[in-house]
Amino acid sequence: MFDSPDKLALGLVTGIAFGFLLQKGRVAKYEVILGQLLLKDWTVVKVMGTAVVVGSVGVYTLVEGGWASLEVKPLLYGGVISGAVLFGIGMALLGYCPGTSVAACGEGRRDAMVGVLGMLTGAGLFVALHSMMQPIIQGMGNDGKPTLPEVLGISPWAVVAILVAAGILAYWLTSGRTGWRKPADLSGSTHQRAI
Repeated sequence: MFDSPDKLALGLVTGIAFGFLLQKGRVAKYEVILGQLLLKDWTVVKVMGTAVVVGSVGVYTLVEGGWASLEVKPLLYGGVISGAVLFGIGMALLGYCPGTSVAACGEGRRDAMVGVLGMLTGAGLFVALHSMMQPIIQGMGNDGKPTLPEVLGISPWAVVAILVAAGILAYWLTSGRTGWRKPADLSGSTHQRAI
């Protein structure tokens, strides 16, 4: 049921490293996330895009080395759509996503602490109401456990190579070379946090 202690320790270490990089990348700051939502600051796209690219290389390297295993969850459209709606509402109300809210909580931001408390409450409600929610989760269809390499019929490493190329292109596009606005300083804006 549980992974081996080395795999759990590896997960803990990589999680700590990821949180550290989120904080150092400044994506745990409300002003930076607001700038991304206003399309004025591309820090979040750059950091998260880098995390996706590095993570994809890391995951497939760990799987091939036998240090990790892939656990693909079923594609349940009802669960995906309802989860996306709840995620969007939470992000709109709080101004953080789950990862950045935990990192901001570690920085001592009280608004993020309220958000983390809300996430824990929501997770508890989901567990308590899981059986009642099954008609919604299962009701729109179940496409099994597809992965992008299986759907495309190509090697996982080809998908990783495409992600790396897309990451480089996205970084280049958001670096101001094409006339897009560079990151803005929103610290003096009227969109200050009340907390």
